[in-house]
Amino acid sequence: MGNKSCKLTERRPAGVWTEAFPVGNGRLGGMIFGGIGGERIQLNEDSIWYGGPNRGGSPDGAGKLAEIRELLRLGKPREAEKLALLHLANAPHYFGPYQPLGDLLLNLEGQAAATDYRRELDLQTGIASVEYRAGDTTYRREIFASAVAQAIVVRISASRPGALSMTARLSRRPFEGEIGREADNILTMQGQCGPDGVHYAAVLRAVAAGGETEAAGNYIDIRHADSVMLVIAAQTSFRCGDPCAEAMVQAERAASTPYAELKASHIRDHGRLFDRVALELEAGDDAEVERLPTSERLLRYREGLADNGLEALFYQYGRYLLIASSRPGSLPANLQGIWNESFTPPWESDFHLNINLQMNYWIAEGGHLPECHEPLFDLIDRLVATGRETARQLYGARGFAVHSVTNLWAESGIFTAWTPAAFWPTGGAWLVLHLWEHYRYNGSEAFLRDRAYPVLKEAALFLLDFLIEDERGWLATAPSLSPENRYITEAGEVGALCIGPSMDSQIAFALFGACMEAAERLNLDRPLREEWSAARDRLPRPEIGRHGQIMEWSVDYEEAEPGHRHISHLFALYPGEQIDPSTMPELGTAARRTLERRLENGGGHTGWSQAWIANFWARLEDGQHAHASIRDLLRKAVHPNLFGDHPPFQIDANFGGAAAIQEMLLQSHRGEIRLLPALPPAWPSGRVKGLRARGGYVFDIEWANGRLRQADVRTEAGGAIAVRSAEPIEAYGPDGKAVSVETVEDLHRFFIPPGATYRIELN
Repeated sequence: MGNKSCKLTERRPAGVWTEAFPVGNGRLGGMIFGGIGGERIQLNEDSIWYGGPNRGGSPDGAGKLAEIRELLRLGKPREAEKLALLHLANAPHYFGPYQPLGDLLLNLEGQAAATDYRRELDLQTGIASVEYRAGDTTYRREIFASAVAQAIVVRISASRPGALSMTARLSRRPFEGEIGREADNILTMQGQCGPDGVHYAAVLRAVAAGGETEAAGNYIDIRHADSVMLVIAAQTSFRCGDPCAEAMVQAERAASTPYAELKASHIRDHGRLFDRVALELEAGDDAEVERLPTSERLLRYREGLADNGLEALFYQYGRYLLIASSRPGSLPANLQGIWNESFTPPWESDFHLNINLQMNYWIAEGGHLPECHEPLFDLIDRLVATGRETARQLYGARGFAVHSVTNLWAESGIFTAWTPAAFWPTGGAWLVLHLWEHYRYNGSEAFLRDRAYPVLKEAALFLLDFLIEDERGWLATAPSLSPENRYITEAGEVGALCIGPSMDSQIAFALFGACMEAAERLNLDRPLREEWSAARDRLPRPEIGRHGQIMEWSVDYEEAEPGHRHISHLFALYPGEQIDPSTMPELGTAARRTLERRLENGGGHTGWSQAWIANFWARLEDGQHAHASIRDLLRKAVHPNLFGDHPPFQIDANFGGAAAIQEMLLQSHRGEIRLLPALPPAWPSGRVKGLRARGGYVFDIEWANGRLRQADVRTEAGGAIAVRSAEPIEAYGPDGKAVSVETVEDLHRFFIPPGATYRIELN
């Protein structure tokens, strides 16, 4: 089984940035406009951030902690917030933004008018292309970002010999830096991103077949060539001592490799990741619709016409974007992945830790891209180092603490003047759960022992020291908040800072549970296991409030904004596992009511929020509502190139939406497998290949008429598998013979030997 159609296509050049097609190799990114007679490829390198590390901190923070907590106990959030801003927030409040590397600008002579235009992004090959006729000549451009060569490669060809005359230059207007000519076919661009910021270097190297090539002024001038290959390499001092020398070596290595070999190695490397998962959602008119430009398909979709192929394409686009923006050795995908054209991007295009960075990686494990998860783990390692000082300085605590935002330098302090986002010290505790998830999918004891457990332990040590006893005798975080939301006290005061927001208790519950299980498997830290167990027993469980909703705070406050985009108090439903609707119907009903109230009051108005809502509906096993959320996401919150829209562009909607589609087809939480748990009526027939499940399983699933036809499951580890299904199931071994299935109510168990593939069918 392969992917039916994994291409974005257009019949005209991009008019704006959000119509351009993205390419990336994890570290280097490019946005391809596909102009006629001229081309702009907007460039990014993931470590180009303005300014250096800024760890001013608040040396007197811990000394004010008791006073802030007392004000919160007295119901005076405004006074507590003022004190926190004065004594806990970092000075200065904000760090520098992620910035563009610049532009590659091409001027192509004799191509002002064109016919038969086609622009394409092939997700399976990772290659963007532009083709058109000008006069009697067909011109073609192919662009890809090679992880193998660590360079962006552009090849321009013509159907007629000697038909290519063009200039190429690099620009970083208005911060051009220094342009240099190293040879007749090499330009360099160097500079620094502000005081104490990284030094950067970009190298443009041209390899022309035929004709003449000369570097002059700011340009490489190429005349009467048959074809041209351009190589762009870039580095910064974040990774190497001499960025220009390193970029020159990478450019030379790529330029000395034949184009066909560069292209073939890139396709193999990209396909090794991308081809692991295929998805087909059958519909009657797919073939005809798939020939339309993507923007036209999107317009049809927004008019209410069905397009299952577009939904499958959106899923695979999410996987493509993660491969392109998060590879081993790169930084994690930020708010915009790696694609950013602004020197002053919204929210600094930073790493937001109160949902957005985590959402970026929800597809990594289930979507069969565990390698793409690694950059997040690298950032976490650096946050542990900086967060130890933050925990000690602000809270007098062990372990490490991280708040709502961070950057290139892994800052862990409080970097914003906006109270509803600033004073949230559990960003690190949520992040480290990604290490635990990675272990749950691959089962590597070495990874758990050497990489995951030490970090989980430090995050849990911080919580042990930070938690206080509230007025009901529960353990609670304080000061903290429910990310970006505010409540109204009985006295009518609007506050954000509080004692014991529900999300914190839910994260702590998950973290303590992970630490207890990890330590037990590794036979380590028995006394700590007992501490974690005792602390978890004293955490408040999800409670139901006056509206039948899951309470967002430890007190059943009214919300200042009932339709708020964050729905943090449902962490226990997704990505957490504390609320299981199938075995906890009362909490499941309350979670549903929480979503209904948010939506009734205008919730889900941002792309990423709608994506999170789709995941919630999937966990509630409500396929119709989950699909409606995916539909709303595509209709209201994506750009013409299918980039997610906050607004403005944020990539988390792409990743979160793709994660929801995975969650609709396969779930594996709480030690159970659920096949097609939230299959919507709009997808009556289809198949998916290569989805991963916790426990080390890989599934290929087929369904027809809204019902499971068969599921093939394979595992290298082997073990007992538990499948939750309201209908009886049968299981067959590799020889086609039925195997024994033990059934207790809706839970069906059977054993799979290591390295085997078994088939599951409904009885």
